[in-house]
Amino acid sequence: MKLFKPLYERALKWAAHPHAERYLAGLSFVEAVIFPVAPEIMLAPMVLAKPQRWARYAAISLLFSMLGAFVGYALGHYAFGLLRPLLADIGWLPKLDALVAELGAEVNTHPWNAFWMLVLAGFVPVPLKIFTWASGIVGMPLLPFIGGMLIGRGKRVFLLAGVIRMGGERAERALHRWIEWIGWALVAAVVAVIVYLKFLR
Repeated sequence: MKLFKPLYERALKWAAHPHAERYLAGLSFVEAVIFPVAPEIMLAPMVLAKPQRWARYAAISLLFSMLGAFVGYALGHYAFGLLRPLLADIGWLPKLDALVAELGAEVNTHPWNAFWMLVLAGFVPVPLKIFTWASGIVGMPLLPFIGGMLIGRGKRVFLLAGVIRMGGERAERALHRWIEWIGWALVAAVVAVIVYLKFLR
């Protein structure tokens, strides 16, 4: 079953739209709160179409991801108790509970330890929105949260935009060709993390 390639191809159409920057901003914002599709799949073709704007596009994605992260933080901080049944239904609760326990321990020890967790979050197979919610739930101080999110998400979008800017069509063709495998590999990695946290720790 193909899932990620159709989503990617839909993002390609959005990227060619006259309001592509608005779509990128909206996708970046919503993805940081709840949406499962990362904004990078729209960022890549936009950079390919107008490589001279790579930094502008990455900055737009980062800015609206940060705004979404604040919403995720606020929801975690103020609405987690009310949303637990819904989160359980969509399968987020085990991951959130495990991350909340880990982040809570780090925050209690030293809040800047949690900052480094957010910095590294872009390279682990757990959606970044999980970290924003968990940070709000444990009441992580805002300064390390903002700093960690800026670096953690910023390195992802600027690195991808820079690679596409330098690699051009060859880099985008490789992403298009392997997007299905990449998407399912990330799903498998998330499942593996859940199994590890739930059954093997």
